[in-house]
Amino acid sequence: MLTQRLTITACWLFILVTDPQAQSFTIVNPEAVGLSSEQLNQATTQLHRHIESGDIAGVVAAVVRHGQLAYFEALGTIDTTLENDMPDDALFRLYSMTRPITSLAAMMLWEEGKFELTDPISKFLPEFVDQRVLQNADTPDLQTTVPRRGNITVEHLLTHTSGLGGRNSEMYRAEKVRLRSIPIQDMVSNAARVPLYEEPGTRWRYGISTTILGRLIEVWSGVSLDTFFEQRIFRPLGMTDTVFWVDDSRLERFGPVYRPSRRGVLQPHQIELVPFTEQPPLTEGGVGLVSTVPDYLRFAQLFLNNGTWDGQQILQPDTVALMTTNRLPAAVLPIGFGQPQPGRGWGLGFCVVIDSTDFPYPVNQGTYWWDGSSGTRFFIDPVYDMVTVIMAAVSPASGNGFREAFTNSVYDAVVN
Repeated sequence: MLTQRLTITACWLFILVTDPQAQSFTIVNPEAVGLSSEQLNQATTQLHRHIESGDIAGVVAAVVRHGQLAYFEALGTIDTTLENDMPDDALFRLYSMTRPITSLAAMMLWEEGKFELTDPISKFLPEFVDQRVLQNADTPDLQTTVPRRGNITVEHLLTHTSGLGGRNSEMYRAEKVRLRSIPIQDMVSNAARVPLYEEPGTRWRYGISTTILGRLIEVWSGVSLDTFFEQRIFRPLGMTDTVFWVDDSRLERFGPVYRPSRRGVLQPHQIELVPFTEQPPLTEGGVGLVSTVPDYLRFAQLFLNNGTWDGQQILQPDTVALMTTNRLPAAVLPIGFGQPQPGRGWGLGFCVVIDSTDFPYPVNQGTYWWDGSSGTRFFIDPVYDMVTVIMAAVSPASGNGFREAFTNSVYDAVVN
């Protein structure tokens, strides 16, 4: 079944890329790259079980090893109402998997000398010059603040140590800091208007830092973020379906996000007031992109290729190493959401495995990865020279552990 599936996918992948400058993946049997077909079929079986159990409506998943496509499956349905099959090129909301793309864009401009990592962001965004800091981040009070001692630097944005908060934090919601119905310039002003949660550089706090970075990319490059992405990243990589909103030409390949009801039945769930089927005023470098598994495979493989794609040096190898190495000091570790998650560090745009023994599923030291809040995830593993990408549309994103089950099965498939 897997061999037949890969043959069909091979045809589709080569047809998909119309730009002659964009390379595609060679399709191989898993054994040719040191993977077990039998075990990868188990990965497919596990994903089917999650669909049949109602954890997810459908999923697209892929494995590339040594630069060659060894596994690709599109399972279930993209829309339970229409009951249409999940297409290979289904579009999914990336949410936080947007951040590595924005970080790549920033580091391309860093290589061109547009900024230094130590530059204060107020050098380019003067709104942040006089921003203050909450006296107590645990009980935010806009009236109880202290002067900021240090500046937010560009590196603080890349490592989520800026002191800026999450888009769904109580204070940001109350102050309407982030709305998809406002332009990025207004969101920057809103973010600078409210106090920081803590002094820059003192804590890892996952939040809107990368969206502010997106605005800086516009300032440094002189073009809009979507234009920079298209011209400098998507077109060279052949990422033909990575966009900030889904127009009519792509609509049939885009489905709703699902959430289990109290009875455990998946139902469509609207996360955003401005849906991804409408062009939003906010071009959001933190969580704004929609993409496909084939597109994200290309993005991920760029990093395993040390910044090269189809003969083009898009990013220098030293910059790839800089981005994919932990940059957080010991005083900031461990990082986590609500509770510490040991073994994780943060580079310039990626979560980095600094102790694989602390992970609840198999990963190698030095793997860099991240996921999205509606059921997406990727791993870039330099030790195994392997990329895995899995995408679904479910909220909460856990989907009863379908992504972890997939990771377990793929790593069990590694023979040599």
